[in-house]
Amino acid sequence: MVRFNLKSDATKSTTPEISPAVSDNAITVIDSNSVSLEEDQLAKNPFLDPNVEKYYRNLYETTKYESYKAFDPHFEWSKEEEKKVVMKLNFRVALVACFLFIALQVDRGNLAQGVADNLLDDLGMTTNDYNRGNTIFLVCFLVAEIPSQLISKALGPDIFIPVQIVAWSIVAMSQAALSGKGSFYATRALIGLLEGGFIADLVLWLTYFFTSAELPVRLSWFWTSLSLVQIFTSLVAFGILRMRGIAGMAGWRWLFLLEGILRFDWDFRFYLMNWMHPKGWFTEREEKIVVNRILRDDPTKGSMHNRQAISLRALWYSLADYNLWPIYAIGLTAFIGLNTFGPYFTLINRQLGFSVFDTNLLTIPQNVIHIVFMLMLTWYSEKINERGFLCLIAPLYSLPLIALIRWWPGSGVKVWPTWVLNTLYLGQPYIHALCVAWVSRNSNHVRTRSISSAVYNMFGQVDAIIGANIYRNDDLPLYHRGNMQLFVLTLLAIPVILLAKGYYVWQNKRRDKIWNAMTEEEKDDYRNTTKDEVQRDWTLGLPIECPWFAYYL
Repeated sequence: MVRFNLKSDATKSTTPEISPAVSDNAITVIDSNSVSLEEDQLAKNPFLDPNVEKYYRNLYETTKYESYKAFDPHFEWSKEEEKKVVMKLNFRVALVACFLFIALQVDRGNLAQGVADNLLDDLGMTTNDYNRGNTIFLVCFLVAEIPSQLISKALGPDIFIPVQIVAWSIVAMSQAALSGKGSFYATRALIGLLEGGFIADLVLWLTYFFTSAELPVRLSWFWTSLSLVQIFTSLVAFGILRMRGIAGMAGWRWLFLLEGILRFDWDFRFYLMNWMHPKGWFTEREEKIVVNRILRDDPTKGSMHNRQAISLRALWYSLADYNLWPIYAIGLTAFIGLNTFGPYFTLINRQLGFSVFDTNLLTIPQNVIHIVFMLMLTWYSEKINERGFLCLIAPLYSLPLIALIRWWPGSGVKVWPTWVLNTLYLGQPYIHALCVAWVSRNSNHVRTRSISSAVYNMFGQVDAIIGANIYRNDDLPLYHRGNMQLFVLTLLAIPVILLAKGYYVWQNKRRDKIWNAMTEEEKDDYRNTTKDEVQRDWTLGLPIECPWFAYYL
């Protein structure tokens, strides 16, 4: 929920206003000056303040918000009705998003499985070539993030997402015909360009349906599906890789071909689902519940319509919102260890002496640990309403493990103890879902939210690019230098997270001081004269904060 500083806002308007209230299908007339706006009521429904309602009603009309007709500040519903609507949203929206995310992750995971089947040797490549191909993919993915998000915002995610999946599925299938470094680099580049922005598209789509308190848990399902698909594809790869020699093709070629066909099938089903149900899944009353619960949680979600393009000017305002940079910094530093270790896990298992098939099966336990940690951490963050300190769990957990991997003499030598250490390290608490939801909550505008998700993901890709180049050929087989670098970078993540937490605490205190010092007339004037979409300091041309908005910590 967007938090408003409303300690002194619940006052009578200087001009009497008459507004309708709908309850149990009966329409009554309420003198807004006679209504006592309690703080707890305003926290649940900020539109009960007539000044706030007037401001946002005008905003929704101006932006041609597609659900404006369902907007009703006085509409009421029962908890049971909301529970049924949320269950339908879980099935129709969250589950669909998970399946679409799986379509992305199948491609990103099957490369490591192919490497376990001697892909590098078959193509005459080294681990440095492998690193280079992963870097090309990540750079192209990063470059495509914002352009892809701009296209999606203009066309609508329901149109653009199927196009993306079809395109990269075709390229992914073509990897069955790889002939060497050149074709490997080319397909990595094309897939990166086509997949870029996809995650931000889905995150923005989810925000249209779920409240800020519900979003982190749904995002944890999102990334849980990543681990589940890695478990599933490990089992599938166990069978497909045994097809080596059929039709004269290597097992990894069959893997790329068959899993590419599977992704294409998922996309067709997603398109069919939209085509067969053009009028949607909800009754008129359910639609009003969906719309009003979302707007009362965060009124800015109606500040743009679903197919409204973002101008270059608006893009600049979003990129220059320095209040989101602390979370971007976390995204830049928190996942380097996973991004380094993950692609090499199967290679390290092969070096330990495990077979191709055992290697893929031995990736399953770390994914199970990963799922348990992520679901527990994300759920607990909402239970105690805390993000910053909980993010610290990830580096504090992984620091002693990477120290053992680097300095314990048996690491890389003793087979099963090494596998246990590596598995525990890769199963570390994953704070990505928590951070993505944190960025979304602190964005304070659909325009900023659509871009901030992409920018955060760009920093995550830079993190991955760094990680893809830490383990080098001259550091084989124990990667002592690389693991030392991972130890230092893990240590660095701790002050970065603490500084991000401290920044938002400071900003909220500073903002409270400014807002509470204003008179009621000054607050009303600020609301009515400051445009959300072009808030800025006219001297610097940079965005400024809404004084009534408080950041989540």
